[in-house]
Amino acid sequence: MELSSEEEKFRVRKLEISDKNKGFIDLLRQLTACDSISDEAFKERFDDIARYGDDHLICVIEDTISGKVVATGSIFVEKKFIRNCGKVGHVEDVVVDSGARGKKLGKKIVEFLSDHGRQMGCYKVILDCSLANMPFYEKCGFQRKEVQMVKYFS
Repeated sequence: MELSSEEEKFRVRKLEISDKNKGFIDLLRQLTACDSISDEAFKERFDDIARYGDDHLICVIEDTISGKVVATGSIFVEKKFIRNCGKVGHVEDVVVDSGARGKKLGKKIVEFLSDHGRQMGCYKVILDCSLANMPFYEKCGFQRKEVQMVKYFS
């Protein structure tokens, strides 16, 4: 099967240590507060996450022409006692660079993460989002369910 030029330009893959220098942190800043991270701290967190293996996956889309990371998202697999010791995939930190929106990269990220959850044996994949982002996630096959609550520890 031959890839289209868009598919060749934008490929989903796992986060690599070198992605810090390809704009990964700047991309996360488009989603939420994200301070500068030293190379040492980035490597330490990268290694921590890698220890979870496939239970914690961060994926990115790199623009192969510019070499910049233009989209990212993550999934964490929670192992439960309910549902016959089932698993739930938690999708987090989905963001597409403001200059790359409208190319269906967000959908590509969410589908990649959902497929990973299915392959890991999750009985469902869940996420939290703003009301403004609901239509996007509904297009990705998600449905509204219940209410999100949060408690921050400064």
